[in-house]
Amino acid sequence: MSSENSVPAEAVADVTRDIAEVPAVEVVTSAAVHLMSAAAVKCGLAEDSPDVPAAELQDLDEARKLITALAGLVTGAATVIGDHHARPLRDGLRSLQLAFREASAIQDEPGQGPGEKFTGPVR
Repeated sequence: MSSENSVPAEAVADVTRDIAEVPAVEVVTSAAVHLMSAAAVKCGLAEDSPDVPAAELQDLDEARKLITALAGLVTGAATVIGDHHARPLRDGLRSLQLAFREASAIQDEPGQGPGEKFTGPVR
């Protein structure tokens, strides 16, 4: 690797130190919020912009993947991050699952929707 492309060891140490100072609950919550935001856009819930209407950003196949990943993260982490942090994540997840169901022309069977293998059927 040339010196132009390498990251100085000092910079790597700084980033590592910064990451080490962040509590796990913040890392989990941040990851969940990123997944939620991406899933909302893919469900067509973004606001229209002057350049692109939200409907053009809708991609339910991608939304399904994001919601399923979010469900796995939220369900798996709920016991270790505590109810105080998990409850709003579960609420957001459920809202996305319902939005997906509403946006989908073909309805999944109960328990087969995105993330429902982790959360159970969403109604």
